[in-house]
Amino acid sequence: MQQTPQPSRVLVVDDDPTVAEVVAGYLDRAGFTVDRAADGPRALELAAAVRPDLVVLDLMLPGMDGLEVCRRLRADGPVPVIMLTARGDEEDRILGLEVGADDYVTKPFSPRELVLRVASVLRRAHARSAGPRPAPLLRAGGLVLDPAARRATRDGAELALTLREFDLLSFLLHHPGRACSREELMHEVWGWEFGDLSTVTVHVRRLRGKIEDDPARPQLIRTVWGVGYRFEADGVRPPDGPDGPDGPDARSEGAGRA
Repeated sequence: MQQTPQPSRVLVVDDDPTVAEVVAGYLDRAGFTVDRAADGPRALELAAAVRPDLVVLDLMLPGMDGLEVCRRLRADGPVPVIMLTARGDEEDRILGLEVGADDYVTKPFSPRELVLRVASVLRRAHARSAGPRPAPLLRAGGLVLDPAARRATRDGAELALTLREFDLLSFLLHHPGRACSREELMHEVWGWEFGDLSTVTVHVRRLRGKIEDDPARPQLIRTVWGVGYRFEADGVRPPDGPDGPDGPDARSEGAGRA
């Protein structure tokens, strides 16, 4: 007799009772088991007690901010985290991603979209924990990715990649030399049909900072102006011109787009 799978457990951490109630209500109606906390210490206490499958975490919390809560959560295990922020500043997004958040949503947000984000992140987390099928190593530009072990190195040195950064680099390595649009990357790496394309931009910029010799003049992940990005397997930059330092890469960086 087959057992009915248990619903995924989501911990919602927000000091605004109205936001917490709305988010919890939508998640509950979508079939999730929901716990709530209004501050960082209580969130950590609940997380240790109930072991949530995912945490929806507000950035601005009293006493202990969401970044510190995220750091402590991830120190205890790879629980997926979706960060809520009242500010859309890129610096906030980068900080959230840097401490290990899998996604972020800017307030005000659509509760329905948040539920879709939760389902998407959980789907990928469950696929990883189910035990990936053996896959060959991916090698290019001095990089080596082991999809089964989820381990990446460059020139023999291990790279500290977040879950999304690893998935993004893996996708690019599977499609060397092909221009991949931000929309395609969002769909294939994040599993979203829609969303803020700056999510892709921020992750690319963070990834370049870890794999490029000079992130300001990227040789591996190249910007394709008006399209998205292309992974150059040989990592050789052409002379100045359409893709050189005075071309789209430089202009897009200056305009705030990776």
